[in-house]
Formats: sequence, structure tokens, C-alpha cells
Amino acid sequence: MHAKSNIMAKYIVMAEEGERVLLDKAREQLGLQLQDATLLYTGVGAINIIRSLQDLDREAEIYNIGYAGSANFDLDTWVEVTEVRLNHPNVTYPEPELKILNSKIKNQNCRQAICYSNCDFVLASDYQDCVFDMELAFIAALGFKNLHSLKYVSDNLSLHAYHELTHGVE
Repeated sequence: MHAKSNIMAKYIVMAEEGERVLLDKAREQLGLQLQDATLLYTGVGAINIIRSLQDLDREAEIYNIGYAGSANFDLDTWVEVTEVRLNHPNVTYPEPELKILNSKIKNQNCRQAICYSNCDFVLASDYQDCVFDMELAFIAALGFKNLHSLKYVSDNLSLHAYHELTHGVE
């Protein structure tokens, strides 16, 4: 009989390889320490998230780090996500609350806010004091119990500004 390991798997989940620079920035600017974590690149969007993460243990510690847009946060702002929702501004329907764990970052350079996930790049929104991405709600919906998320504001809902900074998805 094998004894069950008390060591929890730890993953850093990023959409694209180009986001790797954010891990170094988070270490330098926020003091983030993630030793012994496996780095996973999922690809952008819901289907890539589901295919990449569906077989991971739901008890694993997941740190989602990535770029996000915001209507009013300054560029280069770090945001620790406290809750994630889908962005569907034209309709209302009941959805479960998807809370995100606090990563215990106590840093004046990091704000706390809600993240709205989308299936496409958000170019305009009336939502303030939040960020927009394309993956986090889908990661949270998979049911990970130890999910943390840090987002780096790359743009103010400008695809052009996002591309200039990240050279990301076309």
C-alpha cells in the first residue's frame, strides 16, 4: 500500500509563452515566490483552457498570471483577482460566484478587483475598477480549490496597445 503524498502539485498557468516576462516582474515588483511550480502554457481562450487543464488534480495549487485589459486602471498595474465572472453585458442570467483565493500579496503596487472573462478581446466597456481577460473564468469553472490569479494591465481596452506591449494573439 502506498502512502498518499502530502505534497500538493503547484502550477503557474499562463496563456502564452510571451507572458513569461510577467513571472519575473511579479517576483521583482510584488515579491511573489513560487518555488517548485510547474509552468503550463495553455493557449488563449476557453477551449485551450479546458483541453490543457482538464486532467489536473482539483486540489492542485494554481497560479494564473497573465495580461488583462481595464477601462480605467493605469497601464502596468498589478491586480490580484478576488472574483471572476463571464462578461456578457447585453444579457443577465444567474451564474455561480467564482471566488479566487487571496495570494497573500501585501504590496502597494497591487490592487484587488474582479476579473471578467470573455471569448473575444474587449474594446469597450462601462465596467470600472475591474480587469478583462480570456481565460480565468474557464479555469475557475473547472473547480480548482486552490486558485490564485494575478493580472497585469497591458491596455485600456485597446487591441493596438496590447499588441505593442505583448506581441500576443492576432
